[in-house]
Amino acid sequence: MKMKKIQNPATVHNPLAGYTHQIEIIEAKRWLVLSGQIGMLVDGTLPYDPIEQFKIALDNIHKNLDAAGMEIQDLVKLTIYLVGEIDSDKRREVLAEWLAGHSPCSTLLYVAALATPDIKVEIDAWACE
Repeated sequence: MKMKKIQNPATVHNPLAGYTHQIEIIEAKRWLVLSGQIGMLVDGTLPYDPIEQFKIALDNIHKNLDAAGMEIQDLVKLTIYLVGEIDSDKRREVLAEWLAGHSPCSTLLYVAALATPDIKVEIDAWACE
């Protein structure tokens, strides 16, 4: 039996980007819940460019998955928080390349601010296997 059932019901509009409307978890042997990951490097550097922050936040998610012995395909939910203007086409391109064909459930929110004024991107994630 498959542990995850990925569906886009015919009674709901097609996803607007690289996500899935629902992922039913049948029998997960373990879950990984990540706090919001920001675009900060291990040395504390936070680039000014929001696309660079986005790339680093995704890389930090990947590093957390690796540390738990999981892969991007184990992701079932991403919540992306953005502050201010960010190139939507470039963001979608970066995310699609990073996901490499995987389509977890996803929510995108534009917010007034994050933990500090310099942080423009935060992404939290749920994974299971």
